[in-house]
Amino acid sequence: MDWGAWLARRETRPRVGHDTSSMGDSQQAEALNVLAADEDEQTLAQTDKLLSGLGHKVTAHAITVAEAGSVVAREDPDLSVVVVDDDDDHALDLIEEIGAYARGPIIALVASHGAEFIARAAERGVYAFARPRFQEEVQGAIELALRCHAEKARLNEKVEQLESALDRRGTIERAKGILMERHGVDDRDAFELLRTQARSSNTRVVDLARAVSESLPLLPKQPAAETAD
Repeated sequence: MDWGAWLARRETRPRVGHDTSSMGDSQQAEALNVLAADEDEQTLAQTDKLLSGLGHKVTAHAITVAEAGSVVAREDPDLSVVVVDDDDDHALDLIEEIGAYARGPIIALVASHGAEFIARAAERGVYAFARPRFQEEVQGAIELALRCHAEKARLNEKVEQLESALDRRGTIERAKGILMERHGVDDRDAFELLRTQARSSNTRVVDLARAVSESLPLLPKQPAAETAD
């Protein structure tokens, strides 16, 4: 799902912290496929009702840590919601296991927990927290999680692009060094050799440079210039 487009289609922003039993049509979000996780089946049923009331669809449950990864892999949810009850360690293990496989973000529904638990959950991949009794707060947490997740994905893409650019530069520089040694030319002439050969063979400079770095004989050594007697 394109999270940016999903958020752009939201016409209104939720007012976090208001306890309401229903939301108007203008506040209904486009449905997300949600994985709900908790050790208590009764609480899961309540969570289903809460998320359905927000216009989302709970497509799967995870109760044990052992089943969480396989459920995520099978269902590929847009969002995962972990309900935190009395067993903090179980909730943290669920969060960590889901985070290892999930494509989308994770939020945690917490009734009352201290800063230490919140920090530990955030370290394991939770993007946002909400109190389940506040419906609009939950929706606000969902939207915050989607925004943060989309921004992280955008930054990761930029990092990959930067790393790719650095890799390309490094490959070309290595090839230039090989050509400088092989042909006895300077830096500029080595690059010109690469560029000329790339054009004549309809090959990208970086691909040719990679071949040169791997010692493929695509650029034969030039004959030494004859010297006058």
